[in-house]
Amino acid sequence: MIFIGACEPIEDRDKLKNTYEADDIQLEVIQTANGKGNGLTLKMNTPGVIGYWDYLIDKKFTDEVKVIFPIPGTHTFTYHVTTPLIKGGNPSDREVVSKTIQVTIEELDQELPADYYDLVGAQLQGKSWVFDRGSANWWYMSPNPANGGNPFGVWWNASECCAPSDQAGKMVFDLDGGANYSYYTDADNAEPTATGTFSFNGDFTKFNIGGGINILGADGTADVNGCAKSLGSFAQFTIVELTAERLVLYIPDASCTSGWTWIFVPEED
Repeated sequence: MIFIGACEPIEDRDKLKNTYEADDIQLEVIQTANGKGNGLTLKMNTPGVIGYWDYLIDKKFTDEVKVIFPIPGTHTFTYHVTTPLIKGGNPSDREVVSKTIQVTIEELDQELPADYYDLVGAQLQGKSWVFDRGSANWWYMSPNPANGGNPFGVWWNASECCAPSDQAGKMVFDLDGGANYSYYTDADNAEPTATGTFSFNGDFTKFNIGGGINILGADGTADVNGCAKSLGSFAQFTIVELTAERLVLYIPDASCTSGWTWIFVPEED
């Protein structure tokens, strides 16, 4: 005689929960200038834990990060750990436990990468940028990588016929308590149209605008049919050139099967 039956699981699956807690993650930050400087060593000291640091200006998938942080003030850094707990029966959806640590920077005792001084000013005082409308080409369609990817190759100089509505605006970048970005549709306006943040990637080849806003000319005009927008990302640009005198940004994947190039210069006093 054969009996067929089914066994009930020992555990109550509705009550399964992660036993790993944020308190299990031990974080440490070592600072220069006797604990006041901007030279930071971020350390996750718990053995067997694998995750990544998010320290606002970048993310690193490692236990220890050395960074020269550019912004004075108090900041919250986070270490994220993916746990073994699977949510909803989906192996790719695992619970993440995060631990934060606050860091206060009182002194910029470590010199910043040159890009910050070029963008924000030699004394980090804040700096305004406008379109280089004195040149022939300052906002134009350029080749995408499939066609050579030359940001200075002008396929169609849209600034001649169809300049963006904010062509007379300005962008202001400063480090006053954060990596701040102020967008003005008109450079003469006393107050910004919108505010957000800016950041570089780790090797200073990409420039990002945060806060749901964008750079000058990113929305374009009806005449360019959205060609000045990236198909792959919002408000992320390739840095072609960044000096104290000029900022050239480029997207390789503009929506008209092309690239798009922006050229800015510092606003004159």
